[in-house]
Amino acid sequence: MRTGRTFVAGVLFVVALVALVVGGLYLGLSAHSLPSFMPGHSSNVLAVGKHTKRGYAGIAVGVVLLVLSIVLVSSGRRSRRH
Repeated sequence: MRTGRTFVAGVLFVVALVALVVGGLYLGLSAHSLPSFMPGHSSNVLAVGKHTKRGYAGIAVGVVLLVLSIVLVSSGRRSRRH
C-alpha cells in the first residue's frame, strides 16, 4: 500500500511543478511571447495582453497539489510508525 501512495504523491508533485511553471509563464510573459502550444498565444506582435487569471490559477493549482503530495507522503510515514 505504501508504494501506491508514494507513486501518487510523486505524480502529484510532478504535476504541481508543471502547474507552477505554466502559471509563472503566464504571469511573466506577454501574449505574443508565450509558446505557440499554450492557449492565449497571440502571433500579433502588437498584442500587449497578459493572462493574469490563468497565471494565478496555475500557481494556485500547483500549490494545492504540492501540499496534497506532501500530506500524502507525511501521512504514510505517520501510519507506519504506529
